[in-house]
Amino acid sequence: MEQLKLGEKNKLRAAWRVDFGMYLEGGGYDGKILLPERYVPEDLEVGDEIEVFLYLDNEERLIATTLEPKAMVGDFAYLEVAWVNEFGAFLDWGLMKDLFCPFREQKRRMEKGRSYIVHVHVDEESYRIMASAKIEKYLQQPLQGQLQVGQEVELLVWQKTDLGFKVIIDNRYAGLLYDSQVFRSLHTGDRVGGFISRIRPDGKIDCALQRSGHQHAVDFSARLLRYLETQGGRCRLNDKSDAAEIQEQFGVSKRTYKQAVGDLYKRRLIRITDSGIELV
Repeated sequence: MEQLKLGEKNKLRAAWRVDFGMYLEGGGYDGKILLPERYVPEDLEVGDEIEVFLYLDNEERLIATTLEPKAMVGDFAYLEVAWVNEFGAFLDWGLMKDLFCPFREQKRRMEKGRSYIVHVHVDEESYRIMASAKIEKYLQQPLQGQLQVGQEVELLVWQKTDLGFKVIIDNRYAGLLYDSQVFRSLHTGDRVGGFISRIRPDGKIDCALQRSGHQHAVDFSARLLRYLETQGGRCRLNDKSDAAEIQEQFGVSKRTYKQAVGDLYKRRLIRITDSGIELV
C-alpha cells in the first residue's frame, strides 16, 4: 500500500463495517482509519476501494471523509475565519473540524468573518494540518523551462498593489497582473485563467488575462464568427461600443474586439453598421 498522505486524497480499501461507519485499511498507521457513517456511500462494500480525504479529528486521530475540502495540503486558498481563541484563528475549509492558523503564522491578527489568502501545510513539529498567512515563504521560484511566455495558467488573486494585482500562478509561483492588463473586476480570492506575458531577468513574472498580440485577436475572431452564425448573423456591438458592454458579453477587452471585427471585415465576412455587425 502506498504511504498515506495527510491532508490529501487517498485511495483506501474498506476493511470492516461497524455501526458508526466503515474502517479503512490504514497501512503504516494502526491499521484502521474510520470513515464515519455519515460519509459512507450506500453501495460501499468490504473490499471496495474508495477515495477519501485524510485529516485529524479533535482528538488528533486520523480520520477519513468523502467531503471535498476547500483546500488541501500544498494549496493556497482564500478562506473565511469561523472563530478565534487565545491560540489563533480557525478557518472554514469545508470540513467538520476547522483549519487552525496560529498567531505566529498570521501577518496581522485575523478577525472572525473576514477572509484571507493562506497556505495549507503539515506542521513538522506537531504533525497537524495548519494554515499560514505568510504566503511568501511557501512560494517557489520556477526552474528554467517550467514556465514559458504565452503559457496558459491559473491565477489566484492575492492582493492589490499600486501597479495592479499580486497573483499566485498555478498554486506555486508569485506573479504580477498589471492594471493595464485588467479589463474586468477582480477581487482577492478570485481564481481566473491567465497567461504568462513576460519572465524578467530577475525571475519575476508578469501575467495577463488574455493572450498578447495578434494571436489572441485571431482566436477571438473565430469565436466571434461562431457567435454570429448561431445568433442569426447579427451582433449589436460594433467597434465603437462601450468597453464594459464588450467585456460583459464576450469577456475580452475592447481592443481585442476591435481587432477581431477588423479581421473579419477585411476578410469580407461581416459588414459594420450603426446598430452592430452582421454576416455578409
